[in-house]
Amino acid sequence: MTLYAAYGTNLDPELMGQRCPHSPLRTTGWLTGWRLTFGGEEHGWDGALATIVQDPLEQVFVGLYDVPRADEKALDQWEMADTGLYRRTKIRVNTLHDDVVAWTYVLDAYEGGLPSAHYLGALADAAEAADAPADYVHALRTRPCRSIGL
Repeated sequence: MTLYAAYGTNLDPELMGQRCPHSPLRTTGWLTGWRLTFGGEEHGWDGALATIVQDPLEQVFVGLYDVPRADEKALDQWEMADTGLYRRTKIRVNTLHDDVVAWTYVLDAYEGGLPSAHYLGALADAAEAADAPADYVHALRTRPCRSIGL
């Protein structure tokens, strides 16, 4: 069992349960010294994809999941880590009880570009489902985005 820190749509425990049915949400926390951003617009999706970068003045809300080996493989496929789009990295997560080491995915592409309004809404919905603070969800919902007419 390893500890995975989700900051994107996997923050939503229901969605994560569909993608990785043996990986329960343990708790939530913060990546202190990291910033949520977007990149990879050149890959041809409707807009840029979520990722995190180090930034000493920021923090990112995450859900921590206990992930067994079988679900790790499914998650790697879902996040396209098996193609090299995302890569795993270890990070330190601050929880209400202590600091823990977990792994997460980081986009292997240049930072920049705007996410689609639909994708940004999905990220905000996932954060809300994970009980992220209202100001964090609001900041997601009001970020600049690309409207694609969906």
